[in-house]
Amino acid sequence: MPHATQHADIAAVASAELDTALRGGPFHVALRAAIAARGLPLQRVQHHLSRRGVKVGVTSLSYWQQGARRPQRPESLRAVRALEEILQLPEESLIRLLSEADDHSSLQQPAARSYRSLMEASGVLERLLAELNCPVDSGLHTLGHHEQVRIGTRRELAGRESHHIVRAHRDGVDRFVAVHHGDPGCAPDRMTVHALENCRTGRVRWHHDTGILVAELLFGTRLRAGDTYLFRYGVEDGTADVSREYARGFHFAGGQYALQVRFAENALPARCHRFAQHSAAAPRSGRQGLLLSGPHRSVHLVEPRVRTGIVGIGWEWE
Repeated sequence: MPHATQHADIAAVASAELDTALRGGPFHVALRAAIAARGLPLQRVQHHLSRRGVKVGVTSLSYWQQGARRPQRPESLRAVRALEEILQLPEESLIRLLSEADDHSSLQQPAARSYRSLMEASGVLERLLAELNCPVDSGLHTLGHHEQVRIGTRRELAGRESHHIVRAHRDGVDRFVAVHHGDPGCAPDRMTVHALENCRTGRVRWHHDTGILVAELLFGTRLRAGDTYLFRYGVEDGTADVSREYARGFHFAGGQYALQVRFAENALPARCHRFAQHSAAAPRSGRQGLLLSGPHRSVHLVEPRVRTGIVGIGWEWE
């Protein structure tokens, strides 16, 4: 019976892949292998979770197994423990992989924010956006985002300026919510947001421990679906100690992104490089040295069409 033999071979391969993934990870590969080995569509996995009183969307499950996002909230960690049971995995096998990723991140990237701190910031950001009644889908597609970061004489993140070109994909959009994530030790309550062109500052919220600040930028007009809009704003920071990198995360693909980092004349780094990450939990890739331009004391990167994930520029001081 060729079909039965073929099915057995496929099952054996899936089981072997699962065993390997559970031993070495990473989490998203192990989860994907476990779901494949059990032959369950994500809708069935969600159904089994719901029967256990755990609410997780199919989209979240898909993101988890792709590595685009990671479970970090208490409810999400409950879901991971339930998944171990549903997928007939050893107890703590998936939770262990999550924990190891946290430890690996903090050990391998001492100059960058750890995965744990990034996930904590993600939860805080969601709460701050909820306070401003800002939906996940803002109703705007980014066509272009040009950002300039200034590093001051104390080697600190002095501030940044952003120029956005957006297009509305639904009627009635009249604002944009800007997010600024300061360096460790910053004081977001001492930062200021300046509406520079075609907008004005609305409500501002911040969270001291994570250094996150969010601010409404009000357009003064309601866009119709298909309308484009240009606006510019700045954030004055300068409240933290030595800065070593600047990164920007993207939840949606599309549009051009350009990042320029300009250094004070008496605070020039020894080396600069660009980097990328598929997600906060993923290892960094695409490291490439950047030459500091002499007269302008700046480096830059350009992404003609951004992909989901993180891109940024890092630098080293003597």
